[in-house]
Amino acid sequence: MHYIWEHCLWAGYAQQTTDGRAVEILSVGEHNRDAGPDYSHARVRIDGKEWIGNIEIHVCSSDWIKHHHHLDSAYDSVILHVVRTADKPIYNAKGELVPQCELQYPSEQDYLSKLFEAAQQMDSAMYRIGCAEQLVRDPAMLTDGWRRTLLRKRMECKRASIGRLLEITKGSWEHALYISLARNFGFHTNSLPFEQLAINTPLSYLQKHRNNLFQLTALLMGQAGLIGDDVALAREYEFLRTKFSLTPMDGSIWKHARLRPQNSPELRIRQFAQLLYQSESLLSKMLDTDNLKELVSLFEVDKIGRSSIDILLINTVIPYKYAYALHRNNTAASEEALRLMEQIAPENNTIIRKWRVLGQEVKNAADTQALLHLYQNYCQHHECINCEVGYQIFQDRQLRLF
Repeated sequence: MHYIWEHCLWAGYAQQTTDGRAVEILSVGEHNRDAGPDYSHARVRIDGKEWIGNIEIHVCSSDWIKHHHHLDSAYDSVILHVVRTADKPIYNAKGELVPQCELQYPSEQDYLSKLFEAAQQMDSAMYRIGCAEQLVRDPAMLTDGWRRTLLRKRMECKRASIGRLLEITKGSWEHALYISLARNFGFHTNSLPFEQLAINTPLSYLQKHRNNLFQLTALLMGQAGLIGDDVALAREYEFLRTKFSLTPMDGSIWKHARLRPQNSPELRIRQFAQLLYQSESLLSKMLDTDNLKELVSLFEVDKIGRSSIDILLINTVIPYKYAYALHRNNTAASEEALRLMEQIAPENNTIIRKWRVLGQEVKNAADTQALLHLYQNYCQHHECINCEVGYQIFQDRQLRLF
């Protein structure tokens, strides 16, 4: 079921919930190898309404109960339960009915068996990169021009995400930046809980206490449901919670498994509080400089390393500078934002390592962002004919036929 979901073998089949509502799968999300739901950051449209969140996959609906998900608040964020057979309705820990979809896909067992067998035989470095063999022979097929185009496409996707946040924040760039920074302080593993923390804790409340680090920490830690045994913080949070009529999150949604101490949500939240404390008018300072050293200095807080700051610059700061420049019709400033990517060290993750194995040179963050976009939006979805490399291969084959 995971393979079928992730490889979009359901494409071309009409999907619906068990109560008859139409389901459109916009993004399958990212496979979660930690505790919690199977796929995170998925996007589905149910009966015309778009949802972003987690997906849980089982063969039968009743497996939800067998695995005790109905008692685990970590599964309250599941937006769709994907099953082969829906044998009973299921509920989350809040008692809410969870939408279910009996996934429709090719039923020919021989065909599916061949697909599974082929997947097992794939070399991990070439997994889902259809042109791998050709790129190994000729890495230059992936041209610098196509990389620049891919970088722009990725920035446009980020710009669209910023646009959706601006709708939520009623056009407030400062508030939207606050939510984006919070999400990226989760550094992938806790990005969704961090984003929810920012949404549940309005920036205006934090700004009322921005000159008091202890109060900022108490407010954020309390809202996250992670104060624990700290009596002083708990007492301060109770005062602030009453003052602003706030409701804290369930602390169990934060992930701790296989995290290094420097990536624990408790430490990241404290760092985020420190950033808010020391960075008055962060948005204007960020927009007013194109000097990388000055941008880095804005995010230097206790126990946060340069690689973490680079991730914040790549995923939040530069996209905001790019989007704001285009909002102001300042093309020169948007180009300057793209050039900043070329000054940042390349990212190091599983996808980038795949490209390195295939002979691709990776010099900076502009390269890694381009290659990430290529993999996630073309290779994963078999959009080879719309990729410059795939089109070259197609054209070569056509010429050989004639």
